[in-house]
Amino acid sequence: MTATAISQEQLSLLLERLDRIKAHLAEQRRRQEELDELKRDLIPIGNQMVKISIDELAEIGSDFSTEDLFFLLKRLLRDIHLLLKMLDQLESAMGLAEELNRLSKPMLTTVVQELDRLERAGFFTLLRAGWVAVQEVAGAFQPDDVDAFAQEAAALLTALKSQPEETPSLWHLARQMRDPQTRRGLARALGLLQALGSAKPVKTSPSSPPSQGA
Repeated sequence: MTATAISQEQLSLLLERLDRIKAHLAEQRRRQEELDELKRDLIPIGNQMVKISIDELAEIGSDFSTEDLFFLLKRLLRDIHLLLKMLDQLESAMGLAEELNRLSKPMLTTVVQELDRLERAGFFTLLRAGWVAVQEVAGAFQPDDVDAFAQEAAALLTALKSQPEETPSLWHLARQMRDPQTRRGLARALGLLQALGSAKPVKTSPSSPPSQGA
């Protein structure tokens, strides 16, 4: 009975080993089938790549040769230290850019706060109104008008400089009223005063009283 029991145990071990070998062979067969399938898929792709490479090289023609490729490889190997130096400089530049970005954030915050303060103070509103006024003045006058105004201003300054320092008498002023230029200037001055009087007064917003602390 002991010999029979040992034989059955050996048979069980043998069958177990056969099962493992069978599973291993099945796994190998599955992997081989996957490799064969991959080869079948890659062969058309490889053939297409070879065809494309041949077509591209045919377009290059005599402009490219194997010597050129070897020369390029040797040049890269000889200048490898320059490439490494360029990479180091690029890394330094990137680090500098990050540092500048980190430093510029507080500055940008300060600028935004200052612009917000100016906006709340009405600075930009006043600036826009001034720009509108400049556009209206520019549209109302031509370059010839500006030149004429400059000439009249120069003549006015010259006349003011040539005026005597002593106070003129009423008789002298009355005689000047007979001068056409004097009457023309007086008419212009009266017209200017009339225009100023007919202009609408500028409405200014009342300034808010300063806040008192508690």
